[in-house]
Amino acid sequence: MPKLLIKQAQIVTMNAEDEILTGDVWIENDRIVHIAPQLNALEKQADRIINGKGRVLLPGFVQTHIHLCQTLFRGRADDLELLDWLKKRIWPLEAAHDEESVYYSALLGIGELIRSGTTTILDMETVRYTESAFRAIEESGIRAVSGKVMMDHGDEVPEPLREDTDASLQESVELLERWNGRAGGRIQYAFCPRFVVSCTERSLKEVRDLSAQYGVKVHTHASENRGEIELVESERGMRNVVYLDHIGLASPRLILAHCVWLDEEEKRIIRERGVKVTHCPGSNLKLASGIAEVPDLLSGHVHVGIGADGAPCNNNLDMFQEMRMTALIQKVQHGPTVMDAKTVLRMATMGGAEVLGLEKEIGSIECGKKADLILLDLNDFHTFPSYDVDPYSRIVYSATRGDVDTVLVDGRVVMENKRHLTMEKGLVLKEADRSVKRSLARI
Repeated sequence: MPKLLIKQAQIVTMNAEDEILTGDVWIENDRIVHIAPQLNALEKQADRIINGKGRVLLPGFVQTHIHLCQTLFRGRADDLELLDWLKKRIWPLEAAHDEESVYYSALLGIGELIRSGTTTILDMETVRYTESAFRAIEESGIRAVSGKVMMDHGDEVPEPLREDTDASLQESVELLERWNGRAGGRIQYAFCPRFVVSCTERSLKEVRDLSAQYGVKVHTHASENRGEIELVESERGMRNVVYLDHIGLASPRLILAHCVWLDEEEKRIIRERGVKVTHCPGSNLKLASGIAEVPDLLSGHVHVGIGADGAPCNNNLDMFQEMRMTALIQKVQHGPTVMDAKTVLRMATMGGAEVLGLEKEIGSIECGKKADLILLDLNDFHTFPSYDVDPYSRIVYSATRGDVDTVLVDGRVVMENKRHLTMEKGLVLKEADRSVKRSLARI
């Protein structure tokens, strides 16, 4: 069983007591076993020792809304609002994917995520070739909750994305049964109906029942854009969250991306049903969708995580950027004290873990938890002076992805000294360009 010792780091635990320590962390296999000021007696037993002196040790970031299948489309859908963005750019591009392009799109995204300190994602793939993304997830070492997108309804949908309801459900279940719990539990499945606009009522009700049967999450978009809400109201006779509650989907297993335009009834449903929310500030700003009322949701004890969304609506998958925006955009409306750095960092770690139902496994540095960890090197101009500065402030307001030095998932070092150990960067970049060129030729 591999044994790893991280020596003398500043440990920002994100535990319930918000402890910040200086000391050692002992890892056996995939778990944190000891945390102490010094564990010198264990050094001879260690298979490897990582020097954390002068560095900050954090729980890995948990991003709660990602589209790995869209990473290839970075820079190809700029300056559009949501529905035009989907119909004119994203759906045609997703329809042009092949098995290999989905694989390299996923690897490209995962490389960026790990490079910027994200160790866990909630991912939504496209209609086809989802197995390719799962292969990339398994090989790369990242932790993921993911699933194929479901689309059995809607106008202006390219033919390769149009699904028969029964076939969509059957493929989703087959993927779940093959992949849920793979890689020692590092991979989990979620049902991913795209949004109400793209799904029949029958498919959503079936997803409700299958989610309960298998005990897995449902990941969908809701109330991101006013035009989307109008479409749902015209078709289903009620607003997004009210409709999802009406058909029985609103439960602690439901995770809603965006939730920018919620009314008071929808907020009540989310609170009372235990629905989880994922906030995507970069995407919401770039698509001009609006600013979600995150302080209100948090004050109502709603679990809210942070996600970058997809590369073509952000155009980064960088949690440092998302944390900074999460904090700053609310201060304009609610004053400078709202969304302080500790609150935002908690959303990016334990908050994300709670959204995914993984709070007993990840999200903080505690004995018994998974060793999903990142080491930051904050010894640079943009993070100094360091003397008597709040560590949360340094991380949220000053640090960047370039400060991430080492990343562990399940106790395995997947990046060290800013070098990926589970993928060949040059190959991924080369094949990403080849894949997008091939896809564009099909449009």
